[in-house]
Amino acid sequence: MQAWSSPGLRHRLRYALAAFPGIQTMTLSATQRAFIFLILALVMAGTRINHFAAIPDASWAVFFVAGFYLRGSWRWAFALLIAIAVLVDLLVISSQGLSFWTHYCVSPAYWFLLAAYGAMWAGGALLRRFHAGSAVQGLGLLAVCVLVSSSVCFLISNGSFYWLSSAVTTRSFSGWVENMGHWYFGYLRTSVMYVLLATGIHLVVSQLLRSSTRAAQISGRG
Repeated sequence: MQAWSSPGLRHRLRYALAAFPGIQTMTLSATQRAFIFLILALVMAGTRINHFAAIPDASWAVFFVAGFYLRGSWRWAFALLIAIAVLVDLLVISSQGLSFWTHYCVSPAYWFLLAAYGAMWAGGALLRRFHAGSAVQGLGLLAVCVLVSSSVCFLISNGSFYWLSSAVTTRSFSGWVENMGHWYFGYLRTSVMYVLLATGIHLVVSQLLRSSTRAAQISGRG
């Protein structure tokens, strides 16, 4: 306990957190936005390598969180995240000795991921725009944005694959509904899990920043 309460450690903690003053006010500098983008890109690349691994693919949540933090930088951030997603898919498929363009995942439906991921980005951006208010209102808005954007993303990605991919040989509306029921809650659960993790990190960092700011003000008065 003494190590954590030492003045030297508190000073180093304040110095490290000072790089992210915009977390509290959501006014992020270009350097901060680039750092957040890098973290999100690494998370997506690291978890997208195997969609069904023990660590599930975080792509949906990454686009949601990016929409929240990088709303004003969508022209470059969204395009780069899409490019990274496609590059990872290309590397994974090619590493299996398969052709990217003839793989069953890369059907005409594959390009509907632009709209699907766009729905996740829009959910995060809307949360960023309207997130001011009480904690209860913020959590309620978070829940609505995650649920709606994830559902729209799922409808676009699942529906386009079901109706456009040659991997589905027999199509019917009832078959589509059954297929959605099989996959929907798993994808929703993964998105919620990652978004809640990001929310927890956001709250912890914000609290640490507030505490360090108050400590600096008190020490400045002394």
